[in-house]
Amino acid sequence: MEVDHDALTVPGSRAAGSLTETFVHAELTRLLATSDLGARLHFYRDRDAREIDFVLERRNGDVVGIEVKASSTVGSDDFRHLRWLADRLGDRFVAGYVLHLGQQTHRFGERMAALPVSALCHHAPL
Repeated sequence: MEVDHDALTVPGSRAAGSLTETFVHAELTRLLATSDLGARLHFYRDRDAREIDFVLERRNGDVVGIEVKASSTVGSDDFRHLRWLADRLGDRFVAGYVLHLGQQTHRFGERMAALPVSALCHHAPL
């Protein structure tokens, strides 16, 4: 079987999505293991098809939601499940981030932002 290496690196491809999520999981796991946050890392999916790639819950109950997109652009709709989580948790919800393959950081309302995946390598605070 021949591997299509271009499909592995093209933003928006299924393979790029899986690789990007795997990378983010590894980086979050590494960052949490070396920090004093004491945060736990979860995945969320419910029967209503709401899914959040990563949910970090700190010792004090604060929650950060993270979605991962293998795309160089992010739209408001990419935050729909994070907004649902924010509404559900109220003040416990600290922030929601969509990590993407682009270079730009954008605000998408209160406590919501799109960040490049590379921000994990520079230890951006979560």
